[in-house]
Amino acid sequence: MTAATDAEIAARALACLDLTDLTDGCNERAIETLCARAHTPKGDVAAVCVWPRFVALSKERLGAQRIAVATVVNFPAGGERVAEVVAETEQAVADGAGEIDLVLPYRAFAEGRADVAGRMVDAVRNACGGSLLKVILETGMLREKGLIRRAADLAIAEGADFLKTSTGKVEVNATPEAASVMLDAIATGGRPVGLKAAGGIRSVADARAYIELADLKMGAGWAAPETFRLGASSVLGPLLEALGVDPDTHTGDY
Repeated sequence: MTAATDAEIAARALACLDLTDLTDGCNERAIETLCARAHTPKGDVAAVCVWPRFVALSKERLGAQRIAVATVVNFPAGGERVAEVVAETEQAVADGAGEIDLVLPYRAFAEGRADVAGRMVDAVRNACGGSLLKVILETGMLREKGLIRRAADLAIAEGADFLKTSTGKVEVNATPEAASVMLDAIATGGRPVGLKAAGGIRSVADARAYIELADLKMGAGWAAPETFRLGASSVLGPLLEALGVDPDTHTGDY
């Protein structure tokens, strides 16, 4: 089989991109810029991913466009206070979030308290209503393949719509090795579940690694927006370049 060109990979990655701004200094102007850049001359990204306080603004700026608004809860620490995280989720959904990225209580899980992690995922799943639930395993902190697999299995069992690698806030974020373990769990999970690789994805080569891994594990065409995402803030420019667009002139006015 002939390898896909960079342009072909970039087109697939762009459609699956969760364009993200979870920086500490994020403000309303940054969100307006993010939402404008989510609409490109080569197609829209799948979603923007923002802090909960910016969900309503993002929804307003995107208007009728088919770009989802995703937000994060229990982020980035992965705590254990279920009631607080449920309230955060309910508010985000009320503000217009169509996708909720929940940090698993990964420390509790690693300590053998799987019940704590399971209760969190189940409660937030119920609070999501019709919004997608992506469960962040924080694989760089779990480290061991067996532990990552068990966390993935738990998230699937408790109703996750997607498994997500990382918050992007720890030393080790997405890796193909962790994504491979998660795809194995998805393949045997008994129902449709997607994968989101996030953290450290900065180039077309990075995107290619995850797309080709998904093709290998799940079959050609599985890595589509409904089942596959790349969470990144800086990869949009390289993707547009590979598609023949000058990222410095991209404003979103199309």
